[in-house]
Formats: sequence, structure tokens, C-alpha cells
Amino acid sequence: MTTDKTGGVQGRAVRPGKYARVERERRFLLAEPPALSSVTVSRVITDRYLVGTRLRLRRAELPDGERELKLTQKVPIPRPGGVQGLITNTYLSPAEYDLLASLPASTLSKTRFSVPPLGVDVFDGPLRGLVLGEAEFATDEEAQSFVPPPECVAEVTDDIRFTGGRLVETSRQDVLGWLTEYGLRSTR
Repeated sequence: MTTDKTGGVQGRAVRPGKYARVERERRFLLAEPPALSSVTVSRVITDRYLVGTRLRLRRAELPDGERELKLTQKVPIPRPGGVQGLITNTYLSPAEYDLLASLPASTLSKTRFSVPPLGVDVFDGPLRGLVLGEAEFATDEEAQSFVPPPECVAEVTDDIRFTGGRLVETSRQDVLGWLTEYGLRSTR
């Protein structure tokens, strides 16, 4: 079995099953992080993209000390629009997470702010200055009819450079160039 350049499986129909669900989301660039007064929840996220796979190991730290550990597989669909592909999540114990975290991976970190209707990711490290908002949907109709809030500067749903699997491999110089293409300048 081979994978195409978007990570999808060639010759296979992508459809939901017993374990996978369709992921519908739209992504937007924001000029700056949200005002803290508008944030309902925040969490610090470390994503480890396991080398040579479509798997992501996530550690989310919540302000109350709670921790969410999960393994995610994303199988993209190479078509434009809000339907991104299939997603499967498996929640892990700390021991399971630690075992999987020993595998080779590329890492990115961010803080996610819930600012309904968006989850807003403010990136750290080489991606510092990138602020991405995501909205998730239950149906295609919801995704198509969504009107983004005014703080959304540009939609990047169909720009694969702004997916986690690509961002984890991106240099600071590249991300600053991409932001400039969309008329944004990083002040961070």
C-alpha cells in the first residue's frame, strides 16, 4: 500500500467507519492572539508527529493540572473545503504515552485558547508569531455556511502549509514568509 503526497492512501476510498470519524474544520490566520477576557479555556499542547507515520502523539496540559494524552491518526482527503479527512483518537494512560513518546518524532508546541466559535492556536518556538484559528463542524452544511469572526484575517483551510504535519517541519523564515504572503507581519 502506498500513500499519496497528501498522506492519503492511494486506491482506497476514505469513509468513516467504526473507529474513524470525518473531520470537518476550517482554518484561519489571525493577526494576534485573542484578548484573555474572551478566552473560556486554555491549554498548553505539545504535539509529537511520529516519524514515517500519519500519527500524532498529543499532550495537553490544562490550567487545573489535568492532562490529556492521546494518539491521533489523520488520513487526509485531497479535496478542497472543510472536509479534511478521517480522524481517529485513542486516549492513553501516562505509561502508554511515555512508551510512545520514546519513538522518533518531530515536535511543535502551542497554547490553544477556546474563543467560541474558534479554537485559537498561538505557536511557540520557530513558529512564534503564527496565530491560527480553527472551527470544527458536525456537517458539511455547517462548514460551508460558517461566517468567520472579524478577527480572522485570511482563510487557509486549503493551504496545506498550515496543517500540523507540515508546520512541524517548517522553519521560522518560512512561516514569516507565509505570513507576509497573507499580508501579516509577526511582531513576536
